Amino acid sequence: MDPLSSLLSGIRAEGSVVSHAVLTVPWTIRFADAAPLIMISVLRGGGTLLLPDGTERAIGAGDTAIVRGPEPFHLVDHPATVHSSHAAYEIACFTESTECSAQELGGIHWGTDSEEATALIVGAYRASGHRHERLLRALPPVLVVEEDAEVCAWLETAAADAAHHSAGSQALMDRLLDWALVCTLRTWFDKAGADAPSWYRGLADPVLAPALQSFHDRPAEPWTVASLAARAGVSRALFAKRFTRLMGRPPLAYLTECRMDEAETLLSDTDLGIAQIARSVGYADPFGFSAAFKRHKGLSPSAYRAAAAAAGSGSLTSR
Repeated sequence: MDPLSSLLSGIRAEGSVVSHAVLTVPWTIRFADAAPLIMISVLRGGGTLLLPDGTERAIGAGDTAIVRGPEPFHLVDHPATVHSSHAAYEIACFTESTECSAQELGGIHWGTDSEEATALIVGAYRASGHRHERLLRALPPVLVVEEDAEVCAWLETAAADAAHHSAGSQALMDRLLDWALVCTLRTWFDKAGADAPSWYRGLADPVLAPALQSFHDRPAEPWTVASLAARAGVSRALFAKRFTRLMGRPPLAYLTECRMDEAETLLSDTDLGIAQIARSVGYADPFGFSAAFKRHKGLSPSAYRAAAAAAGSGSLTSR
């Protein structure tokens, strides 16, 4: 499994809050779900995102914005609207204090549907475990991707169909939002160039891609620079030089980081024993694995697992 697919396996639109909102100015929407990711696709009209740090980002028709949680933020027709009389809406169905459900919000139309109104598709994503945190660390607080009119029109049609057909509508919107998230992230990473994560840049390189795919498919194998170079079909020296230049670190350093990140996830999200985790990330000796994990993460595997359990649903930030 490639790195992006692996990281996205921890975040889904399963039972997601989904709203098809049609808004007439003046209006504001407060997003208070504490969701890891919120996606907003503007079908018609537009507005301005107001982030907790004071950042303002305008989005227009055809744009898709992904906002990294969990802090609340606003989408408004105009920044000045929040200080005047307006129609105020809120999406907060993931919080424990609310009784609303995704089904109740699915397909809602707010305001009056007219050519002048702003039409949006909004989806909030749930997370299972900690795997998605590596993806979040690679993203800015907000990213915006411009889509073409045909995609926008298709998305509105699909959302409208889901809103008017109760049988399977939630599953349809869940799959639609999962598809849209993957496509939006891939488009943004492609345009980010050197600012894209190294694991994404490497997969786009014809020499490194076969070796990276092999490693991520089978991380437990005893990979060496020579064996990875063989997968790439180039000499060991050429592979090591190209890898270091494009990925920002030598091959074995990258392998170790990936293995430690995967071990971190397994310690947080599973009950596997230390020896089992060691084998799954390429260490035959659990003592060698424990020493490597402490060197890279600052805690022994047992101490890290205990800290993750104590934190409950909170996140641990690696140093």
